[in-house]
Amino acid sequence: MKVIFLKDVKGQGKKGDVKELSEGYVRNFLLPQGLAKLASDGNLKTLEVQNAAEQKKKDKEKDDAGALAAKVEALTVVVKTKAGEGGRLFGAITSKQIAEALEAQGIRVDKRKIELEEPIRTLGITQVAVKLHPQVKATLKVQAAEE
Repeated sequence: MKVIFLKDVKGQGKKGDVKELSEGYVRNFLLPQGLAKLASDGNLKTLEVQNAAEQKKKDKEKDDAGALAAKVEALTVVVKTKAGEGGRLFGAITSKQIAEALEAQGIRVDKRKIELEEPIRTLGITQVAVKLHPQVKATLKVQAAEE
């Protein structure tokens, strides 16, 4: 019996998969639990439409991330902080401070997307990677300036 999975079922399939399974398993477990529905022509067409809409949404998110990456690449974010002699900072500049400085310039980026291996501890310009989408990365210039 052919079914379309509505949810992930361990050992059987993932959501959206179409699979041939035994009739007893389908009728006694999958259908009553709401984990699958029969793979009729109408249900298969509905699945195709949903997959196409989901793919279109993913493409739009990637395009939006690409546009945002172009904006981020062109920017140099200035973060002012107190510094001692030799260009060493009192404290450090973290991804949270960088995200706040970006927001002040009108670009909203989650601090967890800023890939800062360790906090910035010296004055000057530092290149920081920003992961805007699983396939889109941008490089942001962060300038640590003395107050």
